[in-house]
Amino acid sequence: FASYYGDHMVLQKKPSGAVVWGHGELGAVVTVTLVGTGGLIVMEKTAQVKGPSGTWTTVLDPMDRGGPYTLAAEQGLENVTLQDIYFGDVWLCSGQSNMAMTVLQVANASQELALASRYPYVRIFAAAPARSDVELEDLEQIDLPWSIPTAENLGHGNFTYFSAVCWLLGRSLYEALGSPIGLVEVAWGGTPIEAWSSRRALQACGLPEDMGREAPQSSLWHGACFNLKPALLGRDTLSLALSSSTSPHQHLSGPQTPSVLWNAMIHPLLNMTLRGVAWYQGEANAFLHTDQYNCSFPALIADWRRAFHAGSAGQTEPLLPFGFVQLSTYRRQSADDSFARLRWHQTGDLGVVPNARMPGTFMAVAMDLGDEHSPYGSIHPRDKQNVAHRLLLGARAVAYGDKDLVFQGPFPTRAILELTRGLLNVTYSQELICHRRDAQAFEVCCSSQGSPCRWLPAPVVAVGSRTVTLALSGCRTLVLGLRYAWAEWPCEYQACPLYNPQGLPAPTFL
Repeated sequence: FASYYGDHMVLQKKPSGAVVWGHGELGAVVTVTLVGTGGLIVMEKTAQVKGPSGTWTTVLDPMDRGGPYTLAAEQGLENVTLQDIYFGDVWLCSGQSNMAMTVLQVANASQELALASRYPYVRIFAAAPARSDVELEDLEQIDLPWSIPTAENLGHGNFTYFSAVCWLLGRSLYEALGSPIGLVEVAWGGTPIEAWSSRRALQACGLPEDMGREAPQSSLWHGACFNLKPALLGRDTLSLALSSSTSPHQHLSGPQTPSVLWNAMIHPLLNMTLRGVAWYQGEANAFLHTDQYNCSFPALIADWRRAFHAGSAGQTEPLLPFGFVQLSTYRRQSADDSFARLRWHQTGDLGVVPNARMPGTFMAVAMDLGDEHSPYGSIHPRDKQNVAHRLLLGARAVAYGDKDLVFQGPFPTRAILELTRGLLNVTYSQELICHRRDAQAFEVCCSSQGSPCRWLPAPVVAVGSRTVTLALSGCRTLVLGLRYAWAEWPCEYQACPLYNPQGLPAPTFL
């Protein structure tokens, strides 16, 4: 079998068929047998080892959820047998250090770790951080082989294994669905989206494919000077050391280099049949190619979908559900709007998902979960429970088709200007709960013809069941735009101005 097959594994249940594959002697025939309780043979498949890679692949018949099963592969006198195999839903979790944060690091960590033993049918696997200049067929190393969750492997250390967001989402999915859940973590702190993107995805957005070499200065470069001390690469230090001047060249090395994590950590998994993806990344891109993220992120999603669909012989669905976490917070009083721009670009510049540019996606808003006193730095908030809950709502609605579930916060549908009264009436898609009337939350773009835009505060005058009325007292010319929560740290903990009755915050918009 491939190196990441093992005891305690979860394989994708029906309607898809799970793909199993491995290595063998060229030309040999491998027999794969699935055995149920009491030694009953459930199915038997044969596959031939093909060159030049010396691999074999077979697709199991779609299986109902449950287990345990034994899975064996036999070639001549050689036999490899895996025990305690279950069929359920397999989710891939990827991103940078907020995905890599372990359960040990989150709020109420000791309580969360103590609950681990209650979920023996949520199985976890973590690939080791690795990079490669070429696409690999197999993972170089594994941090955590397929395992039943324990307090030790969920809280192994800081930014190691196992991912708190991934675990909390998987645990919640198990509670909601009653089906075994397999969680595969592939994350590396401080890494930009370019490192997780294939060359195809980078080309689709006109992004440089090798930032390790000198690149000519262009509008794509933001001039960030990165701190690449090896000891710090487990965290998002990449995004923390900024240069005030624009450099004509950027030298990105190690895990920041384009495609190296796609090559070493994603490409080897493409044969897997997946049910969905959870993604938490973007802090690094708040200082690198920020305004290209509205292309690079949709391109990565589309490319991963094509690749997993093809790699699994069509078993992973073409519109693989893809959930992500919108950026939380970093610096409280920063005048820099790169976090706000990145949040907007995470939605393909449309504010909410799923949308026409990003079908089959769902988003957890996190800008109200800031943690100024996090011992891991304010860029690493400890409240991952709310993040996972908001991802769960999106997964149930988008991936599992729960039509009656509210999984998005309120979003504006229209704005009507009352010039004579100096008011702007904004209508929202859902009922509003106003937590506080923050004069800085709403801003209007004021302009006289031919002059650049000035963003001025638009204080909240009144809040109706679905409307917000704003005062335009500072704007005596044309109103060309409206934005909300456009700041690096836009609101206090769980106290953004607007929520829906389900407690979901209104996302930022421009």
